[in-house]
Amino acid sequence: MDLLNALVDKGLRREPPTRDEALAVLATSDEDLLDVVAAAGRVRRHWFGRRVKLNYLVNLKSGLCPEDCSYCSQRLGSKAGILKYTWLKPEAAVAAAAAGVAGGAKRVCLVASGRGPTDRDVDRVSKTIDAIREQNEGVEVCACLGLLSEGQAERLREAGADAYNHNLNTSEAAYGEITTTHTYADRVETVRQARAAGLSACSGLIAGMGESDEDLVDVVFALRELDPDSVPVNFLIPFEGTPLAKEWNLTPQRCLRILAMVRFVCPDAEVRLAAGREVHLRSLQPLALHLANSIFLGDYLTSEGQAGRADLEMIADAGFEVEGAGERTLPEHRAGALAASGGGRGPCGDADCADGADRADGSGARERTGGGLPPSAARTDLVAVRRRGAGTELPPNA
Repeated sequence: MDLLNALVDKGLRREPPTRDEALAVLATSDEDLLDVVAAAGRVRRHWFGRRVKLNYLVNLKSGLCPEDCSYCSQRLGSKAGILKYTWLKPEAAVAAAAAGVAGGAKRVCLVASGRGPTDRDVDRVSKTIDAIREQNEGVEVCACLGLLSEGQAERLREAGADAYNHNLNTSEAAYGEITTTHTYADRVETVRQARAAGLSACSGLIAGMGESDEDLVDVVFALRELDPDSVPVNFLIPFEGTPLAKEWNLTPQRCLRILAMVRFVCPDAEVRLAAGREVHLRSLQPLALHLANSIFLGDYLTSEGQAGRADLEMIADAGFEVEGAGERTLPEHRAGALAASGGGRGPCGDADCADGADRADGSGARERTGGGLPPSAARTDLVAVRRRGAGTELPPNA
């Protein structure tokens, strides 16, 4: 297929596709799906070989969020039966992180619900970062604490954070439909602050919220312009008790096309397979490893993921290998640029619960494009609230 040959050539040269080419990837048929995966897989292997980076989430503060993000089980007014707790003590966070590192994770992602950290919160997280580093030499640490105020990114960098995650989630045009308590511009500004402070920027998206193909392409091109080192691709987990509980718009095939499009647009960035992969990719998860070079190990913030051992078996069975602690994640040109800016050792990732967007028509109203899948395709049995690990007495899944 001429389209795929052109996209591979561009990806190997770090040249972006056109918007029309990116849209064409999303419009390919299921008959062409394996060809799409194979083409994007060539680009992935060129920049990252057959390595898969493992990342581990620690939810430092769960629920109790004043923001109204429609996709999130921790949102204001959420009726999802998730764990709710205030800040973990450093020793509890260290214990959770240790489980992930023991399972092979080379990056620990520290996440806290809320609009953004206070200066006291930054102090608290700084102590946690220090404690994790003391117990796990060489581990990378990413923080995901919401919108940053002036000087906070620098303080996190000084405390030892390597990266900062803040996702754009959806297109600027669709953003007001999923959140009203902050703006798309607020998110962009936080990513820029993180980069300016020398932190490795991590920013991605959530697919499956009813958005159009144009919305998906818009947000991925916006991410390319911001140039994060890491791009997490989350798939909406439609939690009961949230506004997007009925949004079942994804098939395994569509998820793979979305991942391929992200790889073509961001060929040399760490593309992370994030929340919702078990729910929507299901048995096709191994194919996604040909597109993404990074995954989260075990559970997510408020939902349970695949067993950590199953993750490792999947990687091995698909012919990939876990990236070692001493291996460089980013291609040399990216790692060199990050080091020159005073940044840390690599990129990051998050898993914002994952959920809803609409698309603007000419009248200024918004048109749903997903339409939802037939009820038989809504795999609610795969949405399991996390009841173990951080914030509980049960051991974590890693």
